[in-house]
Amino acid sequence: MLGQSALTKASSSTSDGRIFVYEVAGLRQNEQTDKNSYAVRSSSTVLIQVPYSRMNNEMRRITRLGGRIVDIRPLSEPEPSADI
Repeated sequence: MLGQSALTKASSSTSDGRIFVYEVAGLRQNEQTDKNSYAVRSSSTVLIQVPYSRMNNEMRRITRLGGRIVDIRPLSEPEPSADI
């Protein structure tokens, strides 16, 4: 089909396996979080590790739970190149 290749995921993408850290403020305990096996702290920010492929879903989940994403950064910062 014409254009089908643009809609499929490339398995050799450089983003595969990348992990990002979300810093989230304002998570609160509610009926959605009561289903978790752990309590949600509301007093400070929490750090959540998210694979690149699930970033959009995790953003929606955090919003549904009443959280606000303060910062998003890669789990490991790339080393600066030593070009002299």
